[in-house]
Amino acid sequence: MAGSAEGFKEFATSCSGRLFRTAWLLTGDWHLAEDLVQETLGKVYRAWTKRSRPDDPVAYARTTLVRTFITHRRRRGSAERPSDALPDLPAGETDVALRVTLIDTLARLDAKDRAVLVLRYWEDRSVDETAAELGLSAGAVRSRSFRALDRLRAVLGTDGLTPTTQNEVS
Repeated sequence: MAGSAEGFKEFATSCSGRLFRTAWLLTGDWHLAEDLVQETLGKVYRAWTKRSRPDDPVAYARTTLVRTFITHRRRRGSAERPSDALPDLPAGETDVALRVTLIDTLARLDAKDRAVLVLRYWEDRSVDETAAELGLSAGAVRSRSFRALDRLRAVLGTDGLTPTTQNEVS
């Protein structure tokens, strides 16, 4: 027969301390241990309310806790840890105003022209790679690049995209 909610509450109160200690020993992280115990108790509650309740709920809870921990460790993001140290800053200084203007100007272009410029100059892809990715011919990529760069120059000014500026933006 299924267990009552009141019975589960008593069970959870009596064994959550032991489950937490086990979880903390498994993880070494107070907050992660709390999360694992909470998730474990949720899983045990689902089993508790079914017709065939576990014969030994403490052993079932412990097994569920360990399996929940193993599943957590397998997840891709489980290895992420907060850090006090910030990552290194980018190597070169960039002109933020130019970058914002360039992004605004790119937004005014056709989607394909914008895609060609982003792939060719921002992501530094070859003409052939860009053509393959967009399903265009190499000649179409070249002509779209030429026309789109002309439109950018019209907005940014004639000397807005000098070779030095192009390197700073990319």
